[in-house]
Amino acid sequence: MSAAFLARAGWDAARAMPLAGDASARRYTRLARGGETAILMEDPEGDTALFARLARHLTALGLSAPRILAEAPGLLLLEDLGDGLIARLATDPETEKRLYIAATDALIALHRHAPPAELPQADPPRLAAMTDLAFDCYAAGAGHRPAADAARICAGAFETALRQHAADTDVMILRDFHAENILWLPARAGAARAGLLDFQDALQGHRAYDLVSLIEDARRDVLPETAEAVIRHYLDATGLPDAPFRSALAVLGAQRNLRILGVFARLAASRGKPHYIDLIPRVWGHLQSDLSHPALAGIATLLQETLPAPTPERLQRLKTPCPMP
Repeated sequence: MSAAFLARAGWDAARAMPLAGDASARRYTRLARGGETAILMEDPEGDTALFARLARHLTALGLSAPRILAEAPGLLLLEDLGDGLIARLATDPETEKRLYIAATDALIALHRHAPPAELPQADPPRLAAMTDLAFDCYAAGAGHRPAADAARICAGAFETALRQHAADTDVMILRDFHAENILWLPARAGAARAGLLDFQDALQGHRAYDLVSLIEDARRDVLPETAEAVIRHYLDATGLPDAPFRSALAVLGAQRNLRILGVFARLAASRGKPHYIDLIPRVWGHLQSDLSHPALAGIATLLQETLPAPTPERLQRLKTPCPMP
């Protein structure tokens, strides 16, 4: 299928170089043709038409999503934005701060515009329901059995906190906005210096969502000074009040990190990707930091009583596949 697609696009004779994938079933291949390169994205399980529409929406706003060169069901030929992931380039404090501020500029620019109406809303009920994976996959996989109604009680508490502190759904949230999905494009200007790679799961949501995704990265440690500079930069640019925004960051951060615990456990159990378990201690640390915020005092007590800490024994259990009957 991809051979015929590439032939129609004029890239069938290109040299192919597979690229590292992500947590999804998507496959990426860099194609080289003469002095040109492009990226082939294959996603038989996803909505490539939605990715293409969102990419065009972002580029229309002056942001650096890949241009769509050709498309077919399950296949996209994309502009090659290069290999300059900020995760690889942020090797010292000053560089990290500069790159993360550039990524924040992309969010500031994005949040000046209404989200595409077709996107579902990440409203409090939807986000609260997503915390169930922490109990169904992470806690259960670690050998801990919370009370039967623990997930329901947690979701109810989160819905209340989200309604109080992060109810707005007035911007497009990219959802996986972190250093391994953002490219540094120094030849471009302003917000376009941040190349955007992963946005096919975008929703309408709260403007703090992607910012906390950026600074509470499951894959790398972000310096506290960088995280504070990012928050301050965003607040100065938008004029939003400080305390309510930081409450939203904490509540959304806790919701995200609970879900990530479950997602990583599920990836290890059902997709044979145990390396994600190695990231769980960092995610747990982010969760504990979020839970220290006063907006989450009640939820913190609840989770302390029901969710197990990732001890070495529990992490090993999460990595170990269940024996075949």
